[in-house]
Amino acid sequence: MAAVTESPSRAARLGWRRIMALKGASFTVPFFLGFLLFTVTPLVMALKESLYSEKGSGLGFGEKTVEFVGLDNFVEGFGDDRFWASMLRVGLFAVISIPVIQIASVGLALLLDAASQRVADRFRIPLLIPYMIPGIVATLIWIYLYSPVVGPLTPFFDLFGIDANFYGGELIWVSIGNLMAWSGIGFNMLIVYSALRSVDANVYDAARIDGASEWRIAWSIKVPLVRRSLVLTTVLSIIGTLQIFSDTMLFKSMAPETVTRDFTPIMAIYDWAFQQGNFNYASALSIILALVVGTASALFYRLTNKAPTS
Repeated sequence: MAAVTESPSRAARLGWRRIMALKGASFTVPFFLGFLLFTVTPLVMALKESLYSEKGSGLGFGEKTVEFVGLDNFVEGFGDDRFWASMLRVGLFAVISIPVIQIASVGLALLLDAASQRVADRFRIPLLIPYMIPGIVATLIWIYLYSPVVGPLTPFFDLFGIDANFYGGELIWVSIGNLMAWSGIGFNMLIVYSALRSVDANVYDAARIDGASEWRIAWSIKVPLVRRSLVLTTVLSIIGTLQIFSDTMLFKSMAPETVTRDFTPIMAIYDWAFQQGNFNYASALSIILALVVGTASALFYRLTNKAPTS
């Protein structure tokens, strides 16, 4: 009799848990709908377009026809020296800029974590403000600051006898890197700082009792404990840097002789699609770029997410 009365109660509890789980999962529906609509669907469409090509007839006076060419666009893309030169250019930039941004982000996060809560609250939001500014607006601000005509930076360096041409070939990547660091350090810092705040303070107290200095605690305890957050921010940085577009497009308007139409992979794809009108080849290049970005991100994640050996 007792088993009979307990069974409906247990079933009710299981049903309530199932309902709560479904309610929780329902919050992910907007994300998956957006992911399906704006990521998966364009990817499928690009893959389909990359298998075709427009062919002209006769001497070019006839109508163009769309023909199935299979993997010809991919073969041409893998042999496109200018596209891969832009990929190498951005890859070298990522190898230099991402570690600098990450080191600065971790340093600021450690300083905030070492400060009192009152001081940390005062500096946390101001450090995040550059990330809150839309990317186009931030780029326009820095283009004004870099301008040799109306910007304040060129006259400032002239006082020290330094001829700083921020749009020249020697400094263009420094200018772009400074812009990316200015907007990205605060975001990465906040993620690392949140991870530091979630660590039990007793771990630090035990280290201090053992005689560890604050520097030793930061290097040997805090940084290893936020390794997953560092991997996350680095993967996001890899994805964003290899797909840099809006910043360089605005710099192109100021320095067209330095920032060419295929300066970055995305700019090359944009040129093929909207300037030369070859959407099929541009689709193939976009798939190749997606493969490169995915491979680089997955490789970095695999190399840095291995369990430490004892």
